[in-house]
Amino acid sequence: MYKKNKKLIQGLVIGLLFGFFLQKGGVTRYEVLMGQLRLTDFTVLKVILTAIIVSMLGVSYLYPKGKVPVETKEGSIKNAIIGGLLFGIGFGLLGYCPGTIAGAVGNGSIDAITGGFVGIVLGTVIYAMMYKKLKESGVLTIDKFSEYSLFHKISGNPFKITLPIGAALVLVMYIIEKAGF
Repeated sequence: MYKKNKKLIQGLVIGLLFGFFLQKGGVTRYEVLMGQLRLTDFTVLKVILTAIIVSMLGVSYLYPKGKVPVETKEGSIKNAIIGGLLFGIGFGLLGYCPGTIAGAVGNGSIDAITGGFVGIVLGTVIYAMMYKKLKESGVLTIDKFSEYSLFHKISGNPFKITLPIGAALVLVMYIIEKAGF
């Protein structure tokens, strides 16, 4: 029982920190998100790339020591495209993604509370109600992309791959910053 509660508490703390950093990074503000969609403000991209770099290097350090599991999930390119299109439509119409909606709700943004939160709840209910039919009709499929992740395929020290990728992403952020975005 303690182990289950410990994981819930860890999840809560990580979620609160995530929301705090989203808010401090400015990516819970409608103007910033819409600027990203209009390709005039790349704050969101820079925050995402920073998270990717930190996560990738953290896993590169912890995975070989057996401190974090790296597991792949079943998926489907078709499902990813359908989900991505639905996500993009919702993001474009409202100007929030699920993570930034939570942060914007915490900021008290009425549009995030009414449109975003209500939309997420309704979308979840509709998906849950339609899931069985979508699966039976073949709309949703499970085709494994791969049994292994990048970390499973690297022999030896993962930093030999992740450090150059991280450096390339830092370079991309530098170029974006110098370009005035």
